[in-house]
Amino acid sequence: MPTQEEEPAWPSDDSDQSTGSSADSGETAHLPVSPPEDEPPRVKLPEQQTLWVPRLGGEQETAWLPTAKEAAKDEPEEEPGETEEPDEAEPESSDGEEKAAEESSDSSTTQPQPLPDKEPEKDEQDEAKDEPSSATTRPQPLPEQPRDTSADTQFIRLGDVAKEQPEPEKSADEPKDEAKDEQDKPEDEPSSATTQPQPLPDQSRDTSADTQFIRLGDVPKAQPERGGVEDTQLIPVESLKKEPPARPQEQRRPPAPPQRQPQPQQPPPWAKQGVPPMRPIPPAGMGQAQPMRIEPTGEMRPAEAVQPNEPTPPPPPAPPARRSRKPLLIGAIALVLVIAVGVALALPAVSNRLGLPWAPNVPKGDEPEPAAVTLALHGPSTSAPTPSSSGVAAALAGPAGAGALGTLAGIVIDPATGNTLWSRNPTQLLTPASATKLLTTSAALLKLDHGLQLSTKVVQGSSPDTAVIVAGGDPTLSSLPDGQESIYPGAAHLDDLVAQVKQASGGTIRKVQIDLSLYSGSLTGPGWAPEDAPSTYAVPIVPGMLDAGRSNPKVDEVSRTGNPAGALLQAFAQRLGATAAGNATAPQGAKVLGEVKSAPLTELVDRALQISDNVLAEAIGRQTALANGAAASFAGTAQSTLSVLAQNGFDTSGSTVDDGSGLSTLNRVSPQLLAQLLTVAAAPDDKDPRTAKLRPLLEGLPVAGGSGTLAGRFDAANASQGKGWVRAKTGTLSGVNTLAGLVLDADGRVLVFAFMSNGSDINVARPALDAVAAALRGCGCR
Repeated sequence: MPTQEEEPAWPSDDSDQSTGSSADSGETAHLPVSPPEDEPPRVKLPEQQTLWVPRLGGEQETAWLPTAKEAAKDEPEEEPGETEEPDEAEPESSDGEEKAAEESSDSSTTQPQPLPDKEPEKDEQDEAKDEPSSATTRPQPLPEQPRDTSADTQFIRLGDVAKEQPEPEKSADEPKDEAKDEQDKPEDEPSSATTQPQPLPDQSRDTSADTQFIRLGDVPKAQPERGGVEDTQLIPVESLKKEPPARPQEQRRPPAPPQRQPQPQQPPPWAKQGVPPMRPIPPAGMGQAQPMRIEPTGEMRPAEAVQPNEPTPPPPPAPPARRSRKPLLIGAIALVLVIAVGVALALPAVSNRLGLPWAPNVPKGDEPEPAAVTLALHGPSTSAPTPSSSGVAAALAGPAGAGALGTLAGIVIDPATGNTLWSRNPTQLLTPASATKLLTTSAALLKLDHGLQLSTKVVQGSSPDTAVIVAGGDPTLSSLPDGQESIYPGAAHLDDLVAQVKQASGGTIRKVQIDLSLYSGSLTGPGWAPEDAPSTYAVPIVPGMLDAGRSNPKVDEVSRTGNPAGALLQAFAQRLGATAAGNATAPQGAKVLGEVKSAPLTELVDRALQISDNVLAEAIGRQTALANGAAASFAGTAQSTLSVLAQNGFDTSGSTVDDGSGLSTLNRVSPQLLAQLLTVAAAPDDKDPRTAKLRPLLEGLPVAGGSGTLAGRFDAANASQGKGWVRAKTGTLSGVNTLAGLVLDADGRVLVFAFMSNGSDINVARPALDAVAAALRGCGCR
């Protein structure tokens, strides 16, 4: 028997939880023990599945210890004087424990008793006297196996083997609540202050085996406090005799209890004796015990881990298989390509070029034989019969004698021979009106380069943020956007000039001025009526303007501005994002920021003659004056025009010219001078060097009933035969009507004419002049 010194201090609130069978009597002892002062509070052992504790010394066996009453019967009584007093550090059992002990006395199961080598406390001895003897066979010790009693004690840390949710523990200070809980338990289940492990129904043991008591109260101080009451756990150790279990590895979470299918087996030995097996307790310090299977023979084997019988969540539904989009994409692209190719091939331009069967131009039958081509237009024949003077006189006798013509002077010349075929007062000086443009343009063609272009330039002013428009005399500068044509084909555009200046200046221009110093003198010519400028046909003549001052760049006879230079300056400044600052003189040698140029001189001449443009004719005349060393003014234009013509062999004697457009009523020229200019221009060959220079005059002459100022004429019956065959320059003022040009007669001979009528009414004189010119077309005149 172990001595008092070897005996461990047992917890006082642990008791065996009976299954209701009387065969459990005497299997365990109730040991009230208090922990020493230096030990931490004991924790309550929650219900566990299985915990194995190997013996520390000697053979791996576990002996069953008899209860206190059985030990008292087997051993002699000790003398009272030899009994040692219980340790003062051991507190008495709580009221709950005493109540549990009293309730356990009524059952057929023997309650746990203190070890026989230690004298129980007084209250416990009284309880032992009142306790009936156990009807169960007591386990006998194993005398043949000596062992060291010090190795029979194992300290178990209950915090490591507790369930995930341990039951809350009640201290000894709450006996009433514990008693209430015990009353709520089933009647056939004895109450206990501490939850005891339940025996596994499928485990069996030999009832002859001894029972070993383990002190479980010693818990490391680092563990959290579980309560002030110690727990006592019963551990069957008979299965350790044959094979000690391997120490399982600690895991963070205990595995679920294994699930086994019920199998028929032989009843274990303990079933016959009515003693249920005790559930083992895992070793101290282990986080989780490995489940062990105990065969009926007592052999232990590791049990297969079985997951808890919990409903397994259904696996997530597999995502539907995604169909590849690549075939669809390829098919869509192919379809688009087929449609695009089909549409392209259906276009007439494509199908015609490729010669596809459905092309509109595909021949519907056999290719025809090429037809002979006869040219309808051809140059005048030099071998055509020459009209006679008598024949021409006879043809013109009637039309030229019309009273509507007033004073008529005229001449008809054969340009191929230079012979005069008909004349009436050919040298008489009369007012030519717009026919003066023939003199102005002829002098320019004789004096100037035919490729001359009138320039509009922008240079840097006196400061870097100032720009100066240097007007170069181009009245055709268009205000329309690029790509749109004004009444002047090939004209320069203001937008182009603005873009150049922005790029060259970097957008720093804040002030714009205009230099009009190219022209001098009066803005209107001598003999102009006050209403002539501004009007639908003229403006004050300045070197810089937009669309010759027209309010609509695409219409000839439309209202015009009285300040064309100012309109140009404002438009340019607005588009440039600057401020118009008036007139200024450009610095000499200033940096050029932009420049645009007009159409060539030949095209300007053609336009001036076609629509009888007064402003453009004045600009052309000033270029002649500048080239001739004269001032760019009305006087300089008039002087230079007559001077250049005289220098080129034309008879200008007695002629007076005061402007370049013919608006002046003071101009005086003869029909002979007009006819001479046209005769040289219409010569059949280039033997005369002046012919090549003056040939552009013929291109600018309006066509009867077809273009320019003759587009609406030759409608009368006596003049209709001249449509398309007569080309002439008109001149019209109040009481003045002039028609000078050429005609191709019925024999294909070119004839030059000049008819001037003064003192006639415009409404009757024009048709009369048309009839005279048309008479030349119908005559063979031989």
